[in-house]
Amino acid sequence: MHQLLKKYSTVIKFIFTFLGTYLFLALLYNIYLQNYSSAVYYPDYLTHLVALQSEAVVSALGYESHLRSGFPEATMHLYIGEKFVARIIEGCNAASIIILFVSFMLAFSGRLKTTLFFTLAGAVVIYVTNILRIALMAIGIFEYPWHAHFLHSIAFPLVIYGVVFLLWVLWIAIYSKQIRYESSH
Repeated sequence: MHQLLKKYSTVIKFIFTFLGTYLFLALLYNIYLQNYSSAVYYPDYLTHLVALQSEAVVSALGYESHLRSGFPEATMHLYIGEKFVARIIEGCNAASIIILFVSFMLAFSGRLKTTLFFTLAGAVVIYVTNILRIALMAIGIFEYPWHAHFLHSIAFPLVIYGVVFLLWVLWIAIYSKQIRYESSH
Protein backbone atom coordinates (compact mmCIF):
# COMPACT_ATOMS: atom_id res chain seq x y z
CA MET A 1 0.00 0.00 0.00
CA HIS A 2 2.81 2.39 0.88
CA GLN A 3 4.43 1.76 -2.52
CA LEU A 4 1.16 2.56 -4.32
CA LEU A 5 0.76 5.80 -2.39
CA LYS A 6 4.36 6.74 -3.18
CA LYS A 7 3.97 5.78 -6.85
CA TYR A 8 0.78 7.82 -7.28
CA SER A 9 1.58 10.62 -4.83
CA THR A 10 1.53 13.28 -7.55
CA VAL A 11 -1.92 12.19 -8.75
CA ILE A 12 -3.25 11.96 -5.20
CA LYS A 13 -1.85 15.41 -4.39
CA PHE A 14 -3.49 16.82 -7.54
CA ILE A 15 -6.88 15.30 -6.70
CA PHE A 16 -6.88 16.44 -3.08
CA THR A 17 -5.60 19.92 -3.91
CA PHE A 18 -8.16 20.31 -6.69
CA LEU A 19 -11.08 19.04 -4.61
CA GLY A 20 -10.02 20.94 -1.50
CA THR A 21 -9.61 24.20 -3.38
CA TYR A 22 -12.85 23.70 -5.29
CA LEU A 23 -14.85 22.93 -2.15
CA PHE A 24 -13.29 25.85 -0.23
CA LEU A 25 -13.90 28.39 -3.01
CA ALA A 26 -17.42 27.05 -3.64
CA LEU A 27 -18.16 27.41 0.08
CA LEU A 28 -16.88 31.01 0.07
CA TYR A 29 -18.96 31.75 -3.01
CA ASN A 30 -22.09 30.29 -1.40
CA ILE A 31 -21.48 32.40 1.71
CA TYR A 32 -21.16 35.44 -0.58
CA LEU A 33 -24.46 34.57 -2.31
CA GLN A 34 -26.29 34.12 1.00
CA ASN A 35 -24.98 37.33 2.55
CA TYR A 36 -24.44 39.85 -0.22
CA SER A 37 -27.58 40.05 -2.28
CA SER A 38 -29.12 43.50 -2.25
CA ALA A 39 -31.93 45.60 -3.66
CA VAL A 40 -29.39 47.95 -5.25
CA TYR A 41 -27.39 45.23 -7.03
CA TYR A 42 -30.09 42.66 -7.63
CA PRO A 43 -29.85 39.64 -7.42
CA ASP A 44 -26.23 39.92 -6.24
CA TYR A 45 -23.39 42.29 -7.10
CA LEU A 46 -21.50 40.00 -9.49
CA THR A 47 -24.56 38.86 -11.45
CA HIS A 48 -25.78 42.46 -11.63
CA LEU A 49 -22.39 43.62 -12.92
CA VAL A 50 -22.32 40.87 -15.57
CA ALA A 51 -25.82 41.86 -16.67
CA LEU A 52 -24.83 45.56 -16.94
CA GLN A 53 -21.65 44.76 -18.87
CA SER A 54 -23.44 42.33 -21.22
CA GLU A 55 -26.11 44.94 -21.93
CA ALA A 56 -23.38 47.53 -22.59
CA VAL A 57 -21.78 45.22 -25.18
CA VAL A 58 -25.17 44.66 -26.87
CA SER A 59 -25.65 48.45 -27.00
CA ALA A 60 -22.09 48.98 -28.29
CA LEU A 61 -22.87 46.57 -31.11
CA GLY A 62 -25.67 48.87 -32.26
CA TYR A 63 -28.75 47.36 -30.62
CA GLU A 64 -31.13 49.33 -28.43
CA SER A 65 -31.08 47.34 -25.22
CA HIS A 66 -32.01 47.64 -21.58
CA LEU A 67 -32.22 45.61 -18.37
CA ARG A 68 -35.07 45.04 -15.97
CA SER A 69 -35.08 43.27 -12.66
CA GLY A 70 -36.72 39.87 -12.80
CA PHE A 71 -37.93 40.25 -9.20
CA PRO A 72 -39.20 38.14 -7.46
CA GLU A 73 -36.98 35.74 -9.44
CA ALA A 74 -33.25 36.21 -8.71
CA THR A 75 -32.58 37.34 -12.25
CA MET A 76 -32.02 40.30 -14.52
CA HIS A 77 -33.94 40.43 -17.81
CA LEU A 78 -32.16 41.65 -20.92
CA TYR A 79 -34.23 43.21 -23.67
CA ILE A 80 -33.35 44.27 -27.18
CA GLY A 81 -35.88 46.89 -28.14
CA GLU A 82 -38.96 45.67 -26.29
CA LYS A 83 -38.21 42.01 -26.96
CA PHE A 84 -37.14 39.92 -23.97
CA VAL A 85 -34.07 37.91 -25.05
CA ALA A 86 -32.28 36.65 -21.94
CA ARG A 87 -32.59 35.95 -18.24
CA ILE A 88 -29.26 36.56 -16.55
CA ILE A 89 -29.16 34.46 -13.38
CA GLU A 90 -26.44 33.75 -10.85
CA GLY A 91 -25.24 30.80 -12.95
CA CYS A 92 -24.54 33.18 -15.85
CA ASN A 93 -21.89 35.20 -14.01
CA ALA A 94 -19.06 32.68 -14.67
CA ALA A 95 -18.08 32.53 -10.97
CA SER A 96 -18.47 28.74 -10.85
CA ILE A 97 -16.41 28.33 -14.01
CA ILE A 98 -13.68 30.61 -12.65
CA ILE A 99 -13.68 28.61 -9.40
CA LEU A 100 -13.22 25.41 -11.43
CA PHE A 101 -10.37 27.03 -13.40
CA VAL A 102 -8.60 28.38 -10.29
CA SER A 103 -8.91 24.99 -8.57
CA PHE A 104 -7.21 23.28 -11.51
CA MET A 105 -4.49 25.91 -11.61
CA LEU A 106 -3.67 25.54 -7.93
CA ALA A 107 -3.68 21.75 -8.19
CA PHE A 108 -1.38 21.88 -11.23
CA SER A 109 0.76 24.79 -10.13
CA GLY A 110 4.24 25.60 -11.29
CA ARG A 111 6.43 28.51 -10.26
CA LEU A 112 4.47 30.82 -7.98
CA LYS A 113 4.77 34.00 -10.06
CA THR A 114 3.95 32.24 -13.34
CA THR A 115 1.04 30.33 -11.81
CA LEU A 116 -0.47 33.42 -10.19
CA PHE A 117 -0.10 35.49 -13.36
CA PHE A 118 -1.64 32.80 -15.58
CA THR A 119 -4.45 32.17 -13.07
CA LEU A 120 -5.34 35.86 -12.89
CA ALA A 121 -5.06 36.33 -16.66
CA GLY A 122 -7.12 33.17 -17.26
CA ALA A 123 -9.85 34.33 -14.88
CA VAL A 124 -10.02 37.66 -16.73
CA VAL A 125 -10.18 35.87 -20.11
CA ILE A 126 -13.02 33.66 -18.82
CA TYR A 127 -14.89 36.65 -17.39
CA VAL A 128 -14.59 38.69 -20.62
CA THR A 129 -15.49 35.67 -22.75
CA ASN A 130 -18.58 35.21 -20.61
CA ILE A 131 -19.69 38.83 -21.10
CA LEU A 132 -19.22 38.49 -24.87
CA ARG A 133 -20.98 35.12 -24.80
CA ILE A 134 -24.08 36.55 -23.11
CA ALA A 135 -24.19 39.60 -25.38
CA LEU A 136 -23.73 37.62 -28.59
CA MET A 137 -26.21 34.98 -27.45
CA ALA A 138 -28.79 37.71 -26.74
CA ILE A 139 -28.24 39.21 -30.19
CA GLY A 140 -28.41 35.73 -31.73
CA ILE A 141 -31.71 35.03 -29.97
CA PHE A 142 -33.04 38.42 -31.08
CA GLU A 143 -32.03 37.89 -34.72
CA TYR A 144 -32.67 34.12 -34.91
CA PRO A 145 -35.23 33.22 -32.23
CA TRP A 146 -35.84 29.79 -33.77
CA HIS A 147 -32.23 28.91 -32.80
CA ALA A 148 -32.58 30.04 -29.17
CA HIS A 149 -32.37 26.52 -27.73
CA PHE A 150 -29.27 25.65 -29.78
CA LEU A 151 -27.55 28.93 -28.89
CA HIS A 152 -28.31 28.68 -25.17
CA SER A 153 -27.87 24.93 -24.66
CA ILE A 154 -25.09 23.98 -27.08
CA ALA A 155 -23.21 26.75 -28.91
CA PHE A 156 -22.49 29.19 -26.11
CA PRO A 157 -21.75 26.65 -23.34
CA LEU A 158 -19.29 25.14 -25.82
CA VAL A 159 -17.66 28.56 -26.17
CA ILE A 160 -17.11 29.16 -22.44
CA TYR A 161 -16.03 25.60 -21.62
CA GLY A 162 -13.91 25.52 -24.78
CA VAL A 163 -12.02 28.61 -23.61
CA VAL A 164 -11.43 27.00 -20.19
CA PHE A 165 -10.18 23.83 -21.85
CA LEU A 166 -7.83 25.79 -24.14
CA LEU A 167 -6.48 27.72 -21.15
CA TRP A 168 -5.80 24.43 -19.36
CA VAL A 169 -4.03 22.99 -22.43
CA LEU A 170 -1.95 26.17 -22.72
CA TRP A 171 -1.09 25.97 -19.01
CA ILE A 172 -0.04 22.32 -19.30
CA ALA A 173 2.26 23.28 -22.19
CA ILE A 174 3.79 26.10 -20.12
CA TYR A 175 4.03 23.89 -17.02
CA SER A 176 5.71 21.10 -19.00
CA LYS A 177 8.34 23.53 -20.30
CA GLN A 178 8.98 24.74 -16.73
CA ILE A 179 9.45 21.15 -15.52
CA ARG A 180 11.81 20.29 -18.40
CA TYR A 181 13.81 23.49 -17.84
CA GLU A 182 14.09 22.95 -14.07
CA SER A 183 15.11 19.30 -14.45
CA SER A 184 17.85 20.17 -16.96
CA HIS A 185 19.42 22.76 -14.67
